[in-house]
Amino acid sequence: MSIVDAYNEAWNSGDLETLEALIHDDFQFNPHVGGVILGKADVLSFAGNDSVTSENERTLFENEDVAITHSIAHFSNGSTSEAVLLFMRFKDGKIISMETGATPLSDDYKLVGTE
Repeated sequence: MSIVDAYNEAWNSGDLETLEALIHDDFQFNPHVGGVILGKADVLSFAGNDSVTSENERTLFENEDVAITHSIAHFSNGSTSEAVLLFMRFKDGKIISMETGATPLSDDYKLVGTE
């Protein structure tokens, strides 16, 4: 199983033990908002609590060094859903960094082909 697939499966099921094993101890997350850098503990605190859920997850590219993914993210705090492009870097077979770019979606968005 790819690192991205394993991460997504663990995130969606709230499997903190697997996430802990997949995320490097020196991990840094640079989100597209907020101007902050989050660490491993920060990301683990969001897992399994439905604060961020996603749909239509797909891997655009993945090799042993990097991955690029796309998904639609929904937020429990009522923020507008976003189309999220995620860039990951790997080190020692683990995720060492993530950086996102996102486009807010209107409340009435519909994915092509879902009507």
